[in-house]
Amino acid sequence: MNNTLIKGLGVVELLAHSARPLGLTEIAAHMGLAKSNVHRLLQALTDMNYVIRDASGTGYSPSIKLWELGSAVLARLDLRRHAEAWMDQLMHTSGESVHLSVLDGGEVVYVHKIDSPNPVRAYTQIGGRALAHCVATGKAMLAFQPEAALQRMSAALVPSTPNSIVDPAQFLQEMAKVRKQGYAVNRGEWRETVCGVAAPISDGNGQVIAAVGLSGPAERFRPQRIKGFAELVRGSAAEISDSLGGGSRHGALALAARGMATLRRG
Repeated sequence: MNNTLIKGLGVVELLAHSARPLGLTEIAAHMGLAKSNVHRLLQALTDMNYVIRDASGTGYSPSIKLWELGSAVLARLDLRRHAEAWMDQLMHTSGESVHLSVLDGGEVVYVHKIDSPNPVRAYTQIGGRALAHCVATGKAMLAFQPEAALQRMSAALVPSTPNSIVDPAQFLQEMAKVRKQGYAVNRGEWRETVCGVAAPISDGNGQVIAAVGLSGPAERFRPQRIKGFAELVRGSAAEISDSLGGGSRHGALALAARGMATLRRG
């Protein structure tokens, strides 16, 4: 593997996640590299327009080129295009924020979201990440991973809040429950005051490739409403799966109808 390329990408990632420009010394300290090495990397990245220097000439930031590349990739993600209409409907029906996530190792990456109009809502960022075992969309995808992978993961779980599931046996039991009921619930496991409900999305081969979910303040996610939300996200996930070549359209419509009825009773 090309070490120079790896180090260069590490610098780009560091700058992309920094809230402010970073100087040569700071970057070298973060990366554990000699300043001369970092200087050469920055020079190459600047020449390629991936990094820019600030007016003082001492700070470095990612350039707009990274945004352009990211936008080009997102524009080609059929998943977002297929999911957006159903996500919008889900937000209007539930009144809560809707997220579309994919799995990356032990984390979820939020690839799309539609915010709730409520002034008090759950805040996330497209491109943001969260521990998969602590959020509903992550659980919805993890549950359909191979059993051997879940066994390995269960031995290395870390908490985000006191509510996070980190006991191996409890985690495996939770995964079995998600598989059985077809949806996952986050009960303040990533942020103590935020709850969520999500369901898996499958491709034309029946493989789980993403998840769609609702999230919001815990006080709005009481047990009866969670039941209604669960039916809604299962219905939306089935519709999105159907648009990708999998799932059952009629089953999804029935789920959505039952979900709306439950919400009205709640």
